Amino acid sequence: MNERASLKEAIRRIHGCNAKFIESVDVIESFQGKTVWSGVVSSFELSGHPLAKRCYAWCHKDEQNPKETRFFTVLELPPIDSPIKAVRAAIVSQTKLKKKIKSN
Repeated sequence: MNERASLKEAIRRIHGCNAKFIESVDVIESFQGKTVWSGVVSSFELSGHPLAKRCYAWCHKDEQNPKETRFFTVLELPPIDSPIKAVRAAIVSQTKLKKKIKSN
């Protein structure tokens, strides 16, 4: 299965709706002058989702287990309205999760 098909399948599995590919864009997110994430984000038009009309998705190898691929799917719901904002939301979410795991 190619990456685009894998992303569509991840959207279907996670959000329970169908997705139609729109475009892919390169995204670079920096913080204090350092790149914290760089990659390609794909946009998909959704059908069958009760709230969102679009989803942003990407994947990369898992840092802890390089044989595994991690999929990220972020719905276009306010304030998320672009691939870069989807990436930022995912970074914030992952940072909060890591802090929570460390504190337990």
